[in-house]
Amino acid sequence: MYSCSDLKKGLKILIDNEPHVIVGFDFTKPGKGQSLYKCKLRNMVTGSLFDRTYRSGENFVPASLVESDMQFLYQDYSGYVFMEQKKSEQTVLTEDVLGDDKYFLVDNMEVKVLMFDERGIGLTLPIFVNLRVTVSDPWVKGDTAAGNNKPATVETGYNLMVPSFVDEGTLIQIDTRTGEYVTRVKE
Repeated sequence: MYSCSDLKKGLKILIDNEPHVIVGFDFTKPGKGQSLYKCKLRNMVTGSLFDRTYRSGENFVPASLVESDMQFLYQDYSGYVFMEQKKSEQTVLTEDVLGDDKYFLVDNMEVKVLMFDERGIGLTLPIFVNLRVTVSDPWVKGDTAAGNNKPATVETGYNLMVPSFVDEGTLIQIDTRTGEYVTRVKE
């Protein structure tokens, strides 16, 4: 059980039987009365943001979240299917839960899936992923107006800017936190 004095940015608590994370926090002590704890909360299931103010003396239930090591298997009509490596149990995450992380998933990739009540609500990818460029316009010599970068599309459908020397078929490394090109990968 948490009290108001435990509140801080990043703390995960249960509100209305759903996990929420504190993304913003402000403490104020007016001249008279109780201290106020102003929190900006994000619902970890729906992603919605809202503000709520608490007074000192209130208590909170910690959100019971479990992070499981899983392997990405495939995508079908129901969503993206992951398998827990120790128990061989499968979990399906929808596109709404994954967001742009879906562009960095490769078959048999090992990831961490955040679970709440036997339901997947989030995903932690490896920091770097190697993907092959499928579409990349040839760079025109002397075209310096656009700089040294050009648009490209990788095998998962993700679009990004790459250096002019990257051609179709090149294996590149992408930072999954920012979605940016890192380097070419030697094969």
